Order: sequence, then structure tokens, then C-alpha cells
Amino acid sequence: MADTIESTLANGKAEMDKAIDHLKSDLAKIRAGKASPSMLNGIMVDYYGNPTPLTQVASLGTPDSRTISIQPWEKNMLGPIEKSIFEANLGLTPMNDGEFVRIIIPPLTQDRRKQMAKQSKGYGEDAKVSFRNSRHKMIDFIKKEVKDGFPEDAGKRKEDEVQSMLTSFTKLVDGILETKEKDIMTV
Repeated sequence: MADTIESTLANGKAEMDKAIDHLKSDLAKIRAGKASPSMLNGIMVDYYGNPTPLTQVASLGTPDSRTISIQPWEKNMLGPIEKSIFEANLGLTPMNDGEFVRIIIPPLTQDRRKQMAKQSKGYGEDAKVSFRNSRHKMIDFIKKEVKDGFPEDAGKRKEDEVQSMLTSFTKLVDGILETKEKDIMTV
């Protein structure tokens, strides 16, 4: 019984770790006024009829803090890359000069910064909901085990352990969000 409770707690912790990774991935896509190739993560380009990640058909770089340059491995990919960036609806305008696709990152307005901070808080809240769902599953499992004969006081200790796990993960999310908001609001 104790082994199954421990494995359930380990699975719950793994789910919480995945939620943190997902949050970091979502926050990386929110730009903070500086050009970053990670802003284009998830963009798929039509490569001979197959949707292919942008990073597999081109080299991405940032020559300065306001520009992303994309150099395709094949010249005929300039058009599909440009089209994919438009269709991704990121609010960015690619410029094709025959060699590279360049994206100039416009400075953010204060309203846009606030909107992005709010969006990042929404991602944080999604992670916290995921944590609470994991906690709920773990506590339900512990209660079921207590009914099946697991010692009640040990079950209570395990519930406290689950709650402290939730608290530490919630603090971690709050720290990540605070850092991202500071990054977004810095002009």
C-alpha cells in the first residue's frame, strides 16, 4: 500500500513538473520587446507538402535586439516561410529580400505590455489549475487507501505532504510569473 501511495505521489509530482515545463514554453512565446528566435517556436512551414517546423528548414538568428533574421536552407522556401509567419497571426510582418526573411520587432506600447502581462498570468493560472487537479487525484487516492486499511495517521501525513508539494509548486509559478512580468513591463 505504501509503495502505491509513493508511486502516486511521484506521478503527481511528475505531472506538476510537466505543467511547469509547459508554462515555461508558453511564456517563451510571449515577447518582451526584444527579438528572440523562440518567438517563432511552433511555426510550421509547408515543405514539399509536409508541415515542418521552421527551425528544420531555416537558420534563425537575431542580428540586433529588434530584428529576427531567417535564412532558409533552400531559396525556394522564402515564400512558404513568409506565408507561415503571416498565417501564425503573431502580429509580426516578415520582409523577404531574396536572401533572408527579416522580421523587425516593433516597440511595445504600454497597453500591449499590460495585455501580455495579463496573458502570462492566465498561463500561470492554467498551471495552478493543473496542480490542483493533480493534488485532488493524489488526495482521493490516499483517502481510498485509508479506507482499504492504510493507517489513518500515515494517510494524514501523506495528505500534508501533497499539500506542501502544491504550495511549493505554486510559489515556483508565482516566481516565474513575477520575473516574466518584470521582463514584459521593462521598457
